[in-house]
Amino acid sequence: MQLALNLARLGEGRTAPNPPVGAVIVNSGRVVGEGFHPQAGEPHAEIFALQQAGEKARGADIYVTLEPCSHYGKTPPCADALIAAGIKSVYVGVIDPNPQVAGRGVKKLQQAGVKVVIGILEIECHRLIAPFSRHISSGRPFTIYKAAMTLDGNTATATGDSHWVSGEESRLRVHQLRNRVEAIMVGVGTVLNDDPLLNTRIPEGGGRDPLRVVVDSQLRIKADCRMLKQKSDAKTLIATVSNDQEMISLLEDVGAEVVIFPAASGKVPLSALWQELGRRNVQKLLLEGGATLAGAALNHNLLDQLMVFVAPKILGGFSPFGIFSGAGCEKMAEAIQLEDVFYTQIGDDFLVTGDVVPCLLD
Repeated sequence: MQLALNLARLGEGRTAPNPPVGAVIVNSGRVVGEGFHPQAGEPHAEIFALQQAGEKARGADIYVTLEPCSHYGKTPPCADALIAAGIKSVYVGVIDPNPQVAGRGVKKLQQAGVKVVIGILEIECHRLIAPFSRHISSGRPFTIYKAAMTLDGNTATATGDSHWVSGEESRLRVHQLRNRVEAIMVGVGTVLNDDPLLNTRIPEGGGRDPLRVVVDSQLRIKADCRMLKQKSDAKTLIATVSNDQEMISLLEDVGAEVVIFPAASGKVPLSALWQELGRRNVQKLLLEGGATLAGAALNHNLLDQLMVFVAPKILGGFSPFGIFSGAGCEKMAEAIQLEDVFYTQIGDDFLVTGDVVPCLLD
């Protein structure tokens, strides 16, 4: 199952609206077939594994990170293919949260006399499909907020200089993450201050740029900013409440897509923006800044996971640059909690990753 998980991760960020899935077929203690789902419309992981195994699939066991599907979509049911191939046992990581499946694949296999075991590396398999589960249950993307700060909690110096808080290894990890999400989001303040590319730069190649999303309520973005001038297969979506047709035409002329939302106190309504991204099959969204947008997303219960890189640096003195803005909690007992927390050393930095326990800050 660990091998199946490793295979499934090869499809992360590319399978929407489907989940990433990996499958491994074992016969007489030897791996005879491997597969993963590369993208929507392509065969599922089980089919690739069966094709590789051929006749060796008969009487074999298959380990699959997600329950085999039982319905016709763009591809036939994988449960039927496993039965036809003569698979003896199916070891499943997690049950599919999609209401069209949700145990029906397991039932079909069992009715055909196939042994089914559920819950192999269940926690890891749940983590793998967390974006798919969030998208299925809420219609919005699973949102990761990435930030980098010093030991004394600052993301920039008193003058606003933020290049670079974290080390080179941490920055590479961020680009690897960008390669596994469908969209990356920043506020217009970040664009105006840093003029970022928001692309994927991986030395070994093979990276893919995600959709770039800029929250820009009053259309302050410059049409000659670097992200709009670069060569990239990915598009840039600008979310706004402004109806400045002259500026909209200027941005559209350089390839940006402008989406106008009904004004909510003069600002883009974030919940509506998240739902729009969900409709565009964005399952995993990487929020990279800044503190104003992150604070608003936190207050709207839109953050699912935090990834905070802590660098062994101290700026000293008072700085207004934290990872969240806004009023925050008045009492420590009101603090938003993280669960399933991991600590990883990356170069000289520490990466703290945890899932956000939902709580509204009013």
